[in-house]
Amino acid sequence: MAGAPTKYDVKYERQVYRLCLLGATDIEIADFLSICEKTLNNWKHEYPEFLQSIKKGKAQADAEVAHKLFKRATGYQHKDVDIKMFDGHIIKTDLIKHYPPDTTAAIFWLKNRKPKDWRDKTEIDQTITGQIGIHITDKDAKLGG
Repeated sequence: MAGAPTKYDVKYERQVYRLCLLGATDIEIADFLSICEKTLNNWKHEYPEFLQSIKKGKAQADAEVAHKLFKRATGYQHKDVDIKMFDGHIIKTDLIKHYPPDTTAAIFWLKNRKPKDWRDKTEIDQTITGQIGIHITDKDAKLGG
């Protein structure tokens, strides 16, 4: 039994790539294309170029965010221009803005990149050697009822 004909179009490859650069999820991509998520997943299997466009867009967006997070975590600087008005004249002054490392960004980075070293929860292995004997009598078992 054949289903409805697909409305897949090759132009979708460029569109999904751009959507992924903007951080779109699969559900948002499906919504944009006016299809259900199941159809989107079918297209990923049927059209390798379509899947590669999604993967490439998501990878590039993720890399950009990782780069920005790293800069935020380690501190950075950039060129800027200060513009002021004095006696009816515009005065432009080139300058360099400095941003110190951000502790929250550094913690987030480390917890995700090195979870074994930077997790909040530490596990302590407590092994008891020997045996502890607990004896339950009929009398103890009947206390609840």
